[in-house]
Amino acid sequence: MKRVLVLGGTGFVGRHVCAALQRAGVAMTVITRRMPHARAIQHLPMVSVVQGDVHDPACLRRHLPGHDAVINLVAVLHGNEERFERVHVLLPARLIDAMAACGVRRLVHVSALGADLQAASLYQRSKAQGEQVLLSGAKAHDIALTLIRPSVIFGRDDQFITLFAALQSVAPFVPLAGAHTRFQPVWVQDVAQALANALWDSRTHGQIYEATGPDQFSLADLVRHAGRWAGHARSILPLPHALGWLQALAMECLPGEPLMSRDNLASMQVDNVATGRHPGIGQLGVAKPTRLSTVFEIRP
Repeated sequence: MKRVLVLGGTGFVGRHVCAALQRAGVAMTVITRRMPHARAIQHLPMVSVVQGDVHDPACLRRHLPGHDAVINLVAVLHGNEERFERVHVLLPARLIDAMAACGVRRLVHVSALGADLQAASLYQRSKAQGEQVLLSGAKAHDIALTLIRPSVIFGRDDQFITLFAALQSVAPFVPLAGAHTRFQPVWVQDVAQALANALWDSRTHGQIYEATGPDQFSLADLVRHAGRWAGHARSILPLPHALGWLQALAMECLPGEPLMSRDNLASMQVDNVATGRHPGIGQLGVAKPTRLSTVFEIRP
C-alpha cells in the first residue's frame, strides 16, 4: 500500500486532501504541533497523526522513512518577511534535503497563483523563492516534483466567502480595498482531487499547474455573492489605494489573523487569474471544475 506524508494536513485544504487520499485508498501520516487541530481528520481510518514540528529537520528525517511521497500544503497568508521566508522558503529547502537523505523521491507542493520573484508582495515573492528552491533541489537529488498554483480556494468551511458573509451580518456596509482585483476561485475539493490524481501520475513530474475555477470575479463581486448567499447583502464601498492601505494597517493591529493586510493589498495589484502559460487542473483529472455558485447557492 502506498503511504504519503502530508505536511499541513490539519488545515483547510489539508483536511480535504486527506479525505481525497482516503477515498483513493492511500495511507497517510500527518504531522501536527497541536493534536487538537487534527480532530477533523483523526476519524479517517487511513490517517495516522503524529505530533511534531515540520520546521525541525530532525522531525522530518524521523518521519519520512517508509513513505512513498510527500504533499506539502504548509503556507501562511500574513506576516513579516521573516515569517514568509521561514514557511515558504526555508521549510521547502529543509524538506527537499530531508527527502534526499531519506530516499523519498516524490513531492507535490502547493504554491500560489501569482508567485513571482518580482511581485509586489512578500507573500508572492516568497512563494516564488520556495519554488526555485524546490526546482533546484529536485534536479540535484533526482526528486519528481509537481507544483500546483491555486487561485483563492473556497469551500463551505473556508475563511474567505464565509468570513465575508459573517462580516455582512453585522456591518451596515463593507468598505473594501482592492475591490476591482479579479480572482478565479477554485473549489477546495477540486484542488484536493487534483492533488490526489497528480500524486502517482508520472506525466506530472516536473510540471507546474494553475488550479483555477471556471469563472472570474472581482473581489467586490465575491463579497456581494457572500452577502446574498448568507441573506444579508450590504452595499460595497470601494476604497482608493491610500485609504485601503490605512484600512489594512488598522486590521493588522487587531488581535488574531487580519482579514486583510498591507501585503495582501500589494498582492492585489495584479489580477489573480490563470495566465494560460501552464496547464490547468483539467489536466489533473478535474474535467469540469465546480462553480462557486454551486457550492454557495443563492436561494430565492
